[in-house]
Amino acid sequence: MRVVARLITSTKTHMGKLFILFLLSFFFVAGAQARETLRVLTWPGYADADLVRAFEKQFDVLVDVTLVGSDEVLAQKLGANQGGDFDVVAANTVEIQRYIRRKWLQPLDLANVPNISRQLPRFRNTAAIPGITHLGDVYAVPYTFSEMGLIYDRKQFKVPPTSLSVLWDPAYQGRILAFDGSSHGFSVTSLALGGAPFQIDDAAFPKVTRHLIDLRRNVLTFYSLPEESVALFRQHNVAVLFANYGQQQLKALRDSGADVGYVIPKEGALAWLDCWAVTRAARNKGLAEHWINYMLEPKVSAELTRRQGLSNTLEASASTLDTDKIHWLEPVENDLRRAALWSRILSGDRPERF
Repeated sequence: MRVVARLITSTKTHMGKLFILFLLSFFFVAGAQARETLRVLTWPGYADADLVRAFEKQFDVLVDVTLVGSDEVLAQKLGANQGGDFDVVAANTVEIQRYIRRKWLQPLDLANVPNISRQLPRFRNTAAIPGITHLGDVYAVPYTFSEMGLIYDRKQFKVPPTSLSVLWDPAYQGRILAFDGSSHGFSVTSLALGGAPFQIDDAAFPKVTRHLIDLRRNVLTFYSLPEESVALFRQHNVAVLFANYGQQQLKALRDSGADVGYVIPKEGALAWLDCWAVTRAARNKGLAEHWINYMLEPKVSAELTRRQGLSNTLEASASTLDTDKIHWLEPVENDLRRAALWSRILSGDRPERF
């Protein structure tokens, strides 16, 4: 009987411990679920884990970060539920303008973003920045910018390349990396042919398309993310990289030990200005605006530059962005046509079918 009693007592004690553990886990999960979650849609390098954790601790919230590798994917994710799947988004000024028209974004209460007073004058003058205001309201706050130059392997070039035409040079076939993006692809190709990058007329489109087909045949592949481009560059003896992420890729390659140079081609370079904006369906607009303000903290912006090599909007930059070779991104003549043709080009559709 004593043995049985001891077994019963032991079983009760064990069950009691299990019940306590269950209660503790229940309250832990419930507590975590009770914390508000900020849903962020952004680009690689804009929301590093340690900076996110600091924001979470400061505001006692959770942050769910989704990364994208192209404007097309960004628009797809944001538009899947009219912006309802995210609270705050980082996008270039052209995309911001498009999202405003589609009513995916809402005006900002700049009182919740006091760090805009720290920005350089050129970025505080929102009215002078195309695409981020509408009917007197400000919809986005500038965050970072770069031009899209050419990165080249110094060991394979005695003299740095000077023209976009190097991307089509058969001498480097299979050692060229280009960016997987329909809008930029057509813009750069038109620029290489001496045309306008953003407004390609109907008569010029067949020639630009054929030249893009030639590019597809000359490249090793088309990349999406900066980390992907660095890995491909190192692994495949790449000679030239069209740097969609600009200085960010240059720093990453040099940090990896690559001996690379960087040039702005004679035809010029596209350039982007990325901004933070709040979606129309944001669950907590104030929290989303606090995120934007946090991104403009001097330490956070400085970390963006230190880690990614990108210019921030608080500090003077040695960037070439004010030269006459820079083409700031503008809305294109027909983004749907570009996307449809780009898809066919990548799939290997025969030239005579275009």
